[in-house]
Order: sequence, then C-alpha cells, then structure tokens
Amino acid sequence: MKVAVIKYNAGNIQSVRIALERLDLTPIVTDDPDIILRSDKVIFPGVGEASSAMEYLKERDLDQLIVNLKIPVLGICLGLQLMSRHSEENDTDCLGIFDTSVRRFPPKDKVPHMGWNIITHLKGTIFKNIPEKSYVYFVHSYYAEIKPSVIATTNYILDFASAMEIDNFFAVQFHPEKSGPIGETILQNFLDL
Repeated sequence: MKVAVIKYNAGNIQSVRIALERLDLTPIVTDDPDIILRSDKVIFPGVGEASSAMEYLKERDLDQLIVNLKIPVLGICLGLQLMSRHSEENDTDCLGIFDTSVRRFPPKDKVPHMGWNIITHLKGTIFKNIPEKSYVYFVHSYYAEIKPSVIATTNYILDFASAMEIDNFFAVQFHPEKSGPIGETILQNFLDL
C-alpha cells in the first residue's frame, strides 16, 4: 500500500511518519502532485498557522488537488482545520471540504487546549473497536464547530468537533500519532478502509 503524507508549511510530519512505521508501513512524505495522485491513501497532518499553510498549498496547486482526491484522505489537527470552510486564524479561507467554520477558543480558560481528553459520540469506520470516552492527545487553540459531518466530539470550554467525515474525507482534531494504542487503532482503521 502506498501512503502519501502531504508535506507543506506545517510541522508534525515526522511524528506521523514514525507512527506509520510502527504499523509496518513506510509512507512517502511529499508535496509532489503526481506521487499524491498515485497513492492509495493520503494523510494531511499539520501543526502550524492556517494562512501560511494555505498559501503554501495554493502556490503548489495542492489546494485543488486535495479537494478533488477520490482516495481516502485523513486530516490531522491543522489538517482538519484547513479542510473546513474558513478559519478565524488570520481570517483564512480554507479548502471547504467540510461545511464548518474554525474558531478560536474563548480566552476564559487555558488556551491552547493541550493534553489528554476524551472523545464521545463516536461514529464511522475510523472508530471501529474504539470505546466511547477514549482518551486521545490534543494541542490546539482553534476548534471546528459541530455540524452534520461530525463523527466525534470533545468538550474543552465548549463542545467542538474532534472528528469529521464526508465521502472519502476524514479528519481528526487530536493527534492519533501521539495517542498511544487508541491512536494507532484509529490510524490502522483508516489504513484498512
């Protein structure tokens, strides 16, 4: 199986690569459209800032490539946010795969939301064999609003979308690559699609 990890102006790609290698899979880290199109699965990870990440994608026409992919795609953290319609982070228009907006957490509590938290209301194939209220690892200051495409929620200050799915597109706000056995199972479920 060929898995492409999209390389763009965002961090955390190394952690994703290592997590996939623990699952006996060597991904190709790339921003080459031809390699991405020839892959069986695509992972769109990221830790970073929305507007500069979108600029990098647009400069390489990766924005259009991603939205038109017909193979399974998994967005992680900033990847989920960029797959949404719009982000409040520097007033950024994003890819629009998910019809939701990304907002900054209100500053009444500790932001960023960082550490272990539970995921609830689990639906969909990527949560096969994942118990309700499993703990996963988060690091983010922005969140996606809850819309019909949501397949998991989490509460931190307020309820937000911790996972979404539409057609061949999946996205998680948490970091499966840093979430121990639960995260590995979620990644494996995605790879098994």
